[in-house]
Order: sequence, then structure tokens, then C-alpha cells
Amino acid sequence: MSLEAILDKYPREIVVKSGFRCQIRPLEPADEMAFHEFFLAVPERERMFIKHRVTDPEIIHDWCQNIDYGRNLPLLAFADGKIIGDATLHQQLGGWKRHIGRVSVLVHPQYRGRGLARALVAELLDIARMSGLERAEAEFIGEQQQAMKVFGLLGFTPLLQVQDYVKDMQAIAHDYVLMGLVLKTDEEYAGME
Repeated sequence: MSLEAILDKYPREIVVKSGFRCQIRPLEPADEMAFHEFFLAVPERERMFIKHRVTDPEIIHDWCQNIDYGRNLPLLAFADGKIIGDATLHQQLGGWKRHIGRVSVLVHPQYRGRGLARALVAELLDIARMSGLERAEAEFIGEQQQAMKVFGLLGFTPLLQVQDYVKDMQAIAHDYVLMGLVLKTDEEYAGME
């Protein structure tokens, strides 16, 4: 299925725990200021684990003004007039990992515990399946136990853990954890009856 056809279903509303409702849609250029504010709301200790310096307005500007959904598809959640969650499907368009999508997710601190991260990742996994990807992976710092639990509930399993392999933005070493999931298509599910 083409990416354009897949994205035609957005924006749309989702309902998570306790009936909390929010709207989800892909990132748009006009989201630049709100996207930057979203990252600034993340506690500094957590931002250390993000691969990019998301407090730098130039990085956010580049992401918002040079959107390529085929490579990076950021799916945003909105409530109360602001961005409250971001889950991104990262893809390699060629090479030996072209069949694997990498998924990352971050939820605004005030909106955690409602199942939003799980809902956003599940939505991205559906997009990955419809896009023809065969596997999904997610990377973690060893201390991100809660995030790994959420991904585990969605079927991800640990693929590897390497002690003191990565360094956060403060140059402190942490364990690296890679989790993976084999994506089944609708046709494969239909054959399991």
C-alpha cells in the first residue's frame, strides 16, 4: 500500500485509558514551535537519553521543514492545544536493513500513565505492516525499564544487551538494549485460523 494512502486516515481521534481522547496525525511544518516546546517539557535527565539535541531550535527546524515520511514518520498526539506525544518510524530506504523499521516514542510528562505510548507505537506498527516492513526494532538505554515493558507488551523481545556501550549527552556510559518484533501482515494472520 502506498504511503500516501496509508496517511489518508489522519488526522483522527484515538481513545486511551480512562476514556482520554486525543488527536493523532503526522508532523507538519507548522508544528515547529509546538514540537520544540514539547521537547523542552521533557525533564533534562530524560533528554540526556535522546540521540539528538532536541533543545536546539535548529534541529527541530530542520526536522519540521525537511519532512520525508518515507525515512522518518513522526506521528504526533495532540490534546489541550499542544503536542503531548511523538512516536517515530525510522526507515532505511536501501541496504541490508531496508526491511526493518526502528520505532521510538516519547510522551509529555503530564500525560504519561494513560497508555498513550503504547497506542502510538501500535499505530506505527500498523503503518509499518502496511508499508511492507518485515521487522521492527527499538533501542533503549538499560535504565529505561518502563519503556521496555511497554514495548514488551506489544510483542517486542530482547535481541541483545551490551554493557556500558552507549553514552548519554553527559558522556556517562549506559547499557544498550535492542528489542525486536517480527511484523505479521494481515495475510499471515488470516492463514493462522
